[in-house]
Amino acid sequence: MKVAVIGANGQLGTDVVGEFVRNGDEVLGVTHMEMDVSSLESVRRTLAEEKPALIVNTAAMHHLEKCEQEPLTAYAVNALGARNLALTAHQLDAALIHVSTDYVFDGSKREPYVESDSPLPLNIYGNTKLAGEAFIRCTTPKHFILRTSALYGQSPCRAKGGLNFVELMLKLAAERNEIRVVNDEVVSPTSTTELARQIVLLSRTSGFGLFHATAEGSCSWFEFARKIFEIAGVMVNLLVAGPSEFPARVSRPKYSVLENRRLKMLGLNSFQSWENGLQSYMAFTHRAKPIMEKSGP
Repeated sequence: MKVAVIGANGQLGTDVVGEFVRNGDEVLGVTHMEMDVSSLESVRRTLAEEKPALIVNTAAMHHLEKCEQEPLTAYAVNALGARNLALTAHQLDAALIHVSTDYVFDGSKREPYVESDSPLPLNIYGNTKLAGEAFIRCTTPKHFILRTSALYGQSPCRAKGGLNFVELMLKLAAERNEIRVVNDEVVSPTSTTELARQIVLLSRTSGFGLFHATAEGSCSWFEFARKIFEIAGVMVNLLVAGPSEFPARVSRPKYSVLENRRLKMLGLNSFQSWENGLQSYMAFTHRAKPIMEKSGP
């Protein structure tokens, strides 16, 4: 199958390209330098000639503060960009896989959100991503919309200064003796490797629609950091940050855990627990401490 991956050099896009290649697909990796998703003309010009059977959109403007400062740009990329890809996919009779976010919810439910729950974004980023979902649903029937959460992966994330949360914690631990992390935001940390595998698995089906796609289980950012140091065997004084120690510049949900209900209903859920996903990631990057074998009976 010929697959076009939009945002191919990003944190998620890199893994998506690699996973489709490993599955024997012909992959066209498209970067921002080659195509502007906010321009319908650019999207059509880039994809019409290649005629992919599947378009995977991992591109987004997801820096929260920048989205608040430049709402029109955020809307152009996250909402109109999704519409432009949906229009082009429909014209080419291609399926579209679009990656969305847990930030379409306000966090007031306090238990895992399912696909049928009503979204209520708290910020510009969440609103523009929700608008992108709506554009796709009303533009092309052959679509998969995947909401995910708290991504981390091997490739750098430019919006986070090149460091995901795992690498940031390890960097800070090497620089200081004490680290303070918030404990009042609950997420499902998800490896881009696992999400990429789920995307490929879903692409082999015709079960179009909306899906939640995250690692199983949930934790606070403090609990996530604690597990990172435990797996890495790093000794550091980890403390819970005070309620006003790191004031958020942009409103965000305090609880954005997603339940992969539709994936499970279709027997397609491939995610493991967030703890096991983190262990796999750190073993791959050689950050996990060796597992000691028991000696003797």
